[in-house]
Amino acid sequence: MSCGCFGRSATNRKRSTAQATDGIDEQLLRRVNHFSYNQLSSATDDFHSSNKIGRGGFGTVYKGALKDGTEVAVKTLAAQSKQGVSEFLTEINTISNVKHPNLVELIGCCVHGTNRILVYEYVENKSLDKVLLDQRSTNIKLDWSKRSAICIGIARGLAFLHEELVPHIVHRDIKSSNILLDEDFNPKIGDFGLAKLFPDNITHISTKIAGTTGYLAPEYALGGQLTMKADVYSFGVLVLEIISGRSSSKANWGGMEKLLLEWAWELYEECKLIELVDPELGEFPEEEVLKYMKVAFFCTQAAANRRPLMSQVIEMLARNIRINEKVLTAPGFFQDGEASSKKSIQSSGESTSYQMSSVPVTITQVTPR
Repeated sequence: MSCGCFGRSATNRKRSTAQATDGIDEQLLRRVNHFSYNQLSSATDDFHSSNKIGRGGFGTVYKGALKDGTEVAVKTLAAQSKQGVSEFLTEINTISNVKHPNLVELIGCCVHGTNRILVYEYVENKSLDKVLLDQRSTNIKLDWSKRSAICIGIARGLAFLHEELVPHIVHRDIKSSNILLDEDFNPKIGDFGLAKLFPDNITHISTKIAGTTGYLAPEYALGGQLTMKADVYSFGVLVLEIISGRSSSKANWGGMEKLLLEWAWELYEECKLIELVDPELGEFPEEEVLKYMKVAFFCTQAAANRRPLMSQVIEMLARNIRINEKVLTAPGFFQDGEASSKKSIQSSGESTSYQMSSVPVTITQVTPR
């Protein structure tokens, strides 16, 4: 796709781009699909509230239509990038070249004064959280075949970011609202690579974003230990959400103040894990569903080094193999500025445990670097 879809002459397009990005290397501009602010304003009806389709820690997303009728998702970034325009465009160029069936495609961007805007492919069936947690209003029913395919698709997208892409990308914000579903309900991970664009004191973790706090690996939230295993933890929580049809951010499951993961683990210990399954699911293969939830527990173990790689997760989910529950250890939890684990974890001769913090840390104080 090029800016030519707006029907303007090449001379006018070049003049508009040059005015918005004075002093930028022209070769760099040619590598990046750069839209003018006026083009995106026109596409979104001046960023009208009726076109707003999402809001996250990085900014607000609007549905837009280009002059040729192509639908796009236009994201206005909320924070000031820590990079200059050239560095920003270089990073956008890198992200734009990352292609995978389970990743949302970044089409281009806009740099206009202090404004930074991203243009993505439009994905038809909204975000996973809207479909999963509000099935009655969306009239979309996710049976087991769709839910299992969504789990595996997300795992493949993460495995690509973590293990195949060079340099590797840690997403840092895997959650249901960052998973989009296309017309065939194939999952696409959004917002990958964006964390590198912002200042060290800017975090996209926010209690205002429903669901975010329920996905946080304790070592990431409290210790700033950011590795791909933090994404693996978030993926494990997401699998439990997909199977249960419940939000991970609400801390009232099981009739008590508990996170979804905490409640699920208690059901597992009581041999009642099947009770977690979404009543809206209908008929499902019990053994397979139980296996998926046990894989989720492997992903959320308190000791990060005990969590599997995403390629290993794909193997466990997609192949008919037995899960060795004897080596499974308790998950770690993060809630209200505190981290905890049900028991100490023995790993490689070392004991790792997350006890309740004596000094509460608010989520806005966490600097995940």
